[in-house]
Amino acid sequence: MKVAVGSDHRGYPLKERIKSLLAGEGHQVTDLGTYSTESVDYPDYGIPVGESVARGEVDRGIVICGSGIGISIAANKVTGVRAALCRTVDDARMTRLHNDSNVLALAEKSMEDPDVEQLVRVWMKTEFEGGRHQARIDKITDYEESR
Repeated sequence: MKVAVGSDHRGYPLKERIKSLLAGEGHQVTDLGTYSTESVDYPDYGIPVGESVARGEVDRGIVICGSGIGISIAANKVTGVRAALCRTVDDARMTRLHNDSNVLALAEKSMEDPDVEQLVRVWMKTEFEGGRHQARIDKITDYEESR
């Protein structure tokens, strides 16, 4: 699977860890920055990841900032993106099953969580359930397309 990753300076160390995990599992990773811990603005990385997903250049995206909140908001401004901030493995599973999330947002604080790698693995492997959930996604898509 093709995956774009991006982070601000606070998320950089976790981004590097996630890149290694993804590559080790055979995924093709595109790193859209940042490339150091020098202070930067999270929209400059969350939006390009979202755009890459929306254009179909990659299958999914992963974004990381200090809290995960700001960069998820930035990614969600891109039409077609369903970015979800996940803090638990169950969050990751449910957002793929029911919401067909295509961008995973993580908090830098997750760096210390021993389950963060399992959270990413579950998010990457879980398929969208469809069914009644598809109608809900369609409503979101219809709204986006009407604007």
